[in-house]
Formats: sequence, structure tokens, C-alpha cells
Amino acid sequence: MTIISRQGDWLTAKVGDQMVMMSATNGNYLGLNEVGVRVWELLETPRELDALCTLLETEYDVSPETCRAEVEAFVTELIQNGAASLDPR
Repeated sequence: MTIISRQGDWLTAKVGDQMVMMSATNGNYLGLNEVGVRVWELLETPRELDALCTLLETEYDVSPETCRAEVEAFVTELIQNGAASLDPR
């Protein structure tokens, strides 16, 4: 099992349904849409990918396959920008 956790010291500001994030350490900026904001909120508690997708599938009208593909892509972007990490357990 692999756990996804928030990483770093990101400053966030909500702008309508979206969020702008900035890393105080490396100056990276990220813009999140409504679903990205929800994923970030859910990652306040480290979670396994399957658990994260299960929660999102109940909140949004999305198929399990589409949800998993999009969440994996988003988490990869977070990791590449230093906003999340994977912790194999």
C-alpha cells in the first residue's frame, strides 16, 4: 500500500471555486480547479489512492476508471512540484 501525503510549506488562497498555491521554499505556483481543491483538502489526512478515489467517486459523478486516471495524473503533478509525496507502507 502506498500513502499519499502533503509535502512542504504551501501557502494557499481560495479564489471562488479555485485555489492558488505557492511554495514558500522554492517559489513554485500551482492553480487548482474545484476538484483539485477537494483532493488537496482530502490529503490533509494522508490517504491511499484507492481510498481517495472512493471518496471522490461518491462526491462527483465520475466512473472509477476516469477518477483513478485523473487523480493519478494530479498526484503526479503534486509530487513533481514538491507538494505531495508517496510513502510505501
